[in-house]
Amino acid sequence: MGLPCILVDDGSEPRCAETLTRLAAANPTRVTLVRHDRNRGKGAAVMSGLARAHELGYTHAVQIDADDQHTLGDIPAFVELAREHPDAIIAGQPVFDESVPAVRLYFRYLTHILVWVDTLSLEIRDSMCGFRVYPVARTLDLSRRVYIGRRMDFDSEVLVRSWWEGTEVITRRTAVRYPRNGVSHFRMFRDNVHMTRMHIRLLLGMLVRAPRLVARHWRTR
Repeated sequence: MGLPCILVDDGSEPRCAETLTRLAAANPTRVTLVRHDRNRGKGAAVMSGLARAHELGYTHAVQIDADDQHTLGDIPAFVELAREHPDAIIAGQPVFDESVPAVRLYFRYLTHILVWVDTLSLEIRDSMCGFRVYPVARTLDLSRRVYIGRRMDFDSEVLVRSWWEGTEVITRRTAVRYPRNGVSHFRMFRDNVHMTRMHIRLLLGMLVRAPRLVARHWRTR
């Protein structure tokens, strides 16, 4: 894609770590490797990547999960949307094929409904897709001022809290597949506990902000 790449090794096992080291060494002008000595979680990995992007002088960063689910060919379209809307977060909205597990689909829709309640809005069409463009400085500033979950709860929480603060969330549809023999790092019990706590935090935050959110909704209409 002609873009510089920041790889974040979030405490991966030795064989994967060796592969990432080799990739970075083979492309020293194009690839920057950020390494966590232990697994800190998906959100922590994203924030480490954004922090390094900021250090390198970048204003925006395409964030894409390394699980082979996403359509890399859509990156230029996401980048172009970010150029047109530099203050917004460009968020992927998955278009699934028949490979998506039914239980994943049902739980996603439950999360969608909770996010719509948290924002009193339908603007965030999907808060779980791991394919986005972040405005780097705005996202880092938000993370310094408010708590955002650092594991699988990160994806939804960063969008809701950004939206609460007035950042536009622009959705872009993108094909998503679940590859055969794909590896998931979602831990059913631990990550569902984090997600439940997140939704409680956001629901309480919505109640405090409800008058302002309603006013914003009607101004937009």
